[in-house]
Amino acid sequence: QVQLVESGGGLVQTGGSLRLSCAASGDTTCISTMGWYRQPPGKERDLVAGLTSGGAPYYADSVKGRFTISRDNAENTAENTLSLQMNSLRPEDTAIYYCNADLTVRCGGASHWGQGTQVTVSS
Repeated sequence: QVQLVESGGGLVQTGGSLRLSCAASGDTTCISTMGWYRQPPGKERDLVAGLTSGGAPYYADSVKGRFTISRDNAENTAENTLSLQMNSLRPEDTAIYYCNADLTVRCGGASHWGQGTQVTVSS
């Protein structure tokens, strides 16, 4: 089992920045890929950015050049932190942001989600 807890959301003006964090704990050695998704009001949840199992980042076209995803594996602990640095924020970035972790097939292949953190960008 893996537990994910997001933090860092809030209210920011257009053009501002926020940094989201996702603390992963539990069987973190079972994590294959991690990513950030978002769900705007009344819309479906979509991918924002992710990391492949090899650590390569990829982004939705709408956030390329503005958002940066990174992962920090703390030494000698079972905790991983996934971050999303969001710059040049726009009102259309307003959404609930969710952290996701997919486990390796060896560990069962389940997909885990955090509880979400609200990001609101005012115009």
